[in-house]
Amino acid sequence: MTDAHRAAAPAGAARSRGIARIVGASLIGTTIEWYDFFLYGSAAALVFNTLFFPTGDPLVGTLIAFITYAIGFATRPLGGVVFGHFGDQIGRKKLLVVSLLMMGGATFAMGLLPTYDTIGIGAPILLTVLRLVQGFALGGEWGGAVLIVSEHGRDRHRGFWASWPQAGAPGGNLLATGVLALLAAVQSDAAFLAWGWRIPFLLSGVLVVVGLWIRVSVAESPVFLEAQAKAEADAARGIKNEAPVVEVFRRSWREVLGAIGTRFGENVSYYVLTSFLLVYVTTHLELAKSTALNAVLIGSAVHFVTIPLWGALSDQLGRRPVTLIGSAGMALWAFAFFALVDTGSFTVITLAVTAGLVLHGAMYGPQAAFISEMFDTKVRYSGASMGSQLASIVAGALAPIIAVELLKDYDSATPVALYLCAAAVVTTVTVAVLRETRGRDLTREAAPERGAPREQSTTVTTADPA
Repeated sequence: MTDAHRAAAPAGAARSRGIARIVGASLIGTTIEWYDFFLYGSAAALVFNTLFFPTGDPLVGTLIAFITYAIGFATRPLGGVVFGHFGDQIGRKKLLVVSLLMMGGATFAMGLLPTYDTIGIGAPILLTVLRLVQGFALGGEWGGAVLIVSEHGRDRHRGFWASWPQAGAPGGNLLATGVLALLAAVQSDAAFLAWGWRIPFLLSGVLVVVGLWIRVSVAESPVFLEAQAKAEADAARGIKNEAPVVEVFRRSWREVLGAIGTRFGENVSYYVLTSFLLVYVTTHLELAKSTALNAVLIGSAVHFVTIPLWGALSDQLGRRPVTLIGSAGMALWAFAFFALVDTGSFTVITLAVTAGLVLHGAMYGPQAAFISEMFDTKVRYSGASMGSQLASIVAGALAPIIAVELLKDYDSATPVALYLCAAAVVTTVTVAVLRETRGRDLTREAAPERGAPREQSTTVTTADPA
């Protein structure tokens, strides 16, 4: 072994340890934030409809609960704009700490709320306000978490490393569903409604302390620090840069639309396969809530494992082919999914959910790298956050509401399957017309559209030894 190889080996090992530490911190942080966010969705389907929105019709109460669930999505784009602006100005790390504190504080407060029977209309109002805070915080979380990993990792393996924060979504859902399933198993329905449902919300306080302890130790993104130094040099020369949000809509609106379309089918499918399933199984099929909870629990565990595998595959095949496998597969699986769930068999329902979430993972795994690679560094936090969070309104927020309304009007899952299929087709068409981004050097500005003038880059890069 040459001296050069001996020197390169420790350096490569140090890089691997560094990126693993960044990924671990991001994964734990996003898992906690998604735990808080998904906990509301599960509670909306199981307890909030009676404790905070009591009506004579269980489906109507559930529908109202899901409307407040959707309200949390309404503030996600605002959170994306605010966190994106400051994240592009002062860094990714500081904003990730703020988002975790906001999310955890709102969730903990939900566990202390009095119910409708205690204070009347004030209960759902307070619950809705806290849900708005949750949405605002999550709007800033996603962009920062995936970017700090994407900008630390090497170009060749970005899909794999950046997919780990994505695994925080099923990780959080797994944790939230697991806690609820455990409580449902050891408590009577009366005890769970009386006080048991509060435990998972109060647990968030402990999780936030753990998450903060890990997140504050993370180093700032080197790609951002390089861009910040360039911006400061420009300012010293009297060159004024526009606000990131302004520049995104002026120069990167096509990329924002591409991010929305890429996330559309993924968002709709996830909330139909998880949140709506709880309603469908307990209300329409009249099965025990543990059937749906345990099916989602098992499916989420498989989902957690397969997301990084899809991310790694996107490093080999490209972001577009892997995403298309998921979106086209979901368009077809939508009909098989409900046919299998309608059997009422726990084993078959679990198979249906698991297969659906594996296909979802093919869309979700490459997504962090795919969307990160669409934008330049100086607007990446703003662009990625706005694209992803605008999709959350038109897709994820409305998915459970539309699905419940379709079930209520037609008393059949077929219209819901058609809705799910249509959403997957939207993503399929969008991704089919987008250009491949795999392997892009994030320190360079994106190549201009065909016909636009090309700016000369002064960035010098070295070969990637990994």
